[in-house]
Amino acid sequence: MGRTPWRILTLAAAVLALTAAAVVAVAQRSDDSRGASGPAASGPGRATAGPSPSPSLSPEPADLPDGPSGEPATVPAVRSFEAAEGPGWAPGGSARVVADGDGPLDDEADRLAEELDAGRADEGARAGDVELVLDEDADTGREGYRLHVEDHRVTITGSAEAGVFYGTRTVTQAVNARGGLPEGTVNDRPDRPQRGLLLDIARKPFPASWIEDRLREMAGLRLNQLQLHLSDDQGFRVESESHPEVVSEDHLTKEEVRRIVELAESLHITVIPEFDSPGHLGAVLEAHPELRLRRADGGVAEGAIDIGDPAAGELIDELLREYDDLFPSRYWHLGGDEYVAALSRDPEGTYPELAEAARERYGEGATVRDLATAWLNDRAETVREMDRVPQVWNDGMHAGGEVRPDRERQVTYWTGREIGAREPVEYLEGGWQVLNLNSEYLYYVLGEPNEFTYPTGERIYEEWTPDVLRGSRAVPEEFRGADHIPGGRLAVWCDLADAQTTEQVAEGIRLPLAALAQKLWDPGRPRLSWAEFTELTGEVSRR
Repeated sequence: MGRTPWRILTLAAAVLALTAAAVVAVAQRSDDSRGASGPAASGPGRATAGPSPSPSLSPEPADLPDGPSGEPATVPAVRSFEAAEGPGWAPGGSARVVADGDGPLDDEADRLAEELDAGRADEGARAGDVELVLDEDADTGREGYRLHVEDHRVTITGSAEAGVFYGTRTVTQAVNARGGLPEGTVNDRPDRPQRGLLLDIARKPFPASWIEDRLREMAGLRLNQLQLHLSDDQGFRVESESHPEVVSEDHLTKEEVRRIVELAESLHITVIPEFDSPGHLGAVLEAHPELRLRRADGGVAEGAIDIGDPAAGELIDELLREYDDLFPSRYWHLGGDEYVAALSRDPEGTYPELAEAARERYGEGATVRDLATAWLNDRAETVREMDRVPQVWNDGMHAGGEVRPDRERQVTYWTGREIGAREPVEYLEGGWQVLNLNSEYLYYVLGEPNEFTYPTGERIYEEWTPDVLRGSRAVPEEFRGADHIPGGRLAVWCDLADAQTTEQVAEGIRLPLAALAQKLWDPGRPRLSWAEFTELTGEVSRR
């Protein structure tokens, strides 16, 4: 009995010590929790690395917002969605994007966290979070992804970074349009590997900032190529150190191009340069009049270079090689279209010096078109030496003759209007892959000259597929699909440059570009009506 007060005091001290330890632990956990959704020692928005949080620290389900019902709201629409019973997911105040901060998905995770105004964590995904997972063994394809929503948590898995990135586009669009994602699983991948926009900046200069805005718009639509038409009769629009004399006053500096390319790469978009020849070279020939092509009557063939003069090929090859490091694209477009000598009704009579050069090099039966074919073969070899895949316009591919187009190239098909133009199936039968730039649906020509009309997104959405290469009829069944037709592009040509402002161009191509994106991602009949698609296109981009 005499020792009882001491025991009481000892017990009281122990209780006080345990209470103090608990207070410290709670405070420490509170600091860690704040670090997961706010500033931390490792950087803005980044949680400190450490053990996964215990379940007791996860948000309670009652505190988390539920997602919507129905299919995810995206443009283009997801290919497959399997709905499940559950609350779905919406970004709440405790939402984080989880991916290894030192891993390949760090940039994708940072971007998504900024877009959702969410925190960032390197590990320990919990309810309310979006987790990004790179699994090389996942059966998604390079640009595909699996998005799984279960009990207020999203997991995006892809075998490559591009696929995971497109999964994050699904998240942001679904949040913009409907506030979140429904419970269930998305399996999504594109039908065609090449999906893009062609922009003619030679006839009409566009500011670098405008081009960057289009890249961001394209990324949301899962488009992955921007072809820049950099030179034409009206201008040569990129800085040159090897031939500064050919550069127009209003042009992109190399530093601006580097920023454009860097942004594009971060959005999984390839910038494809196009340096068109042997036609459309008026700006270059202003500085090199000695290389202009002349007719038998002494007149100048506008925009055409003298392909019989070896100095002409040397000049173009020097320019191509200069931009090797500036444009790391796998593809290079070499033009080849609308060379007036090859399209003339009497090429040999109108251009006798070219005819003589053709016979000297390729035999008595050779023609001007053989010389033009050889020119493009030589330029293709130049870019292949730079480890690039050449692309050329279909009307630069001349039939028959002594010289044949080389096999290692892709054909961009735009027209059946030109003299000697051939049906798309002829190129497909020849073994070339053909990209779709069907001028009936995909040509946005400023000022609408030469019977062109501005394409409507509705016609693309309702009538066109990637297999409709010319007119409105698809190629035969045996030539359909990505193996033969790997994709397509909407083309903005600035023939009458002042017909629209850059702002009008941006608005004018908005819906056609969205419709193109839908049909290249999934060429089947869309589930939404055109009116519903138009409304959704505005919602997903918060327009």
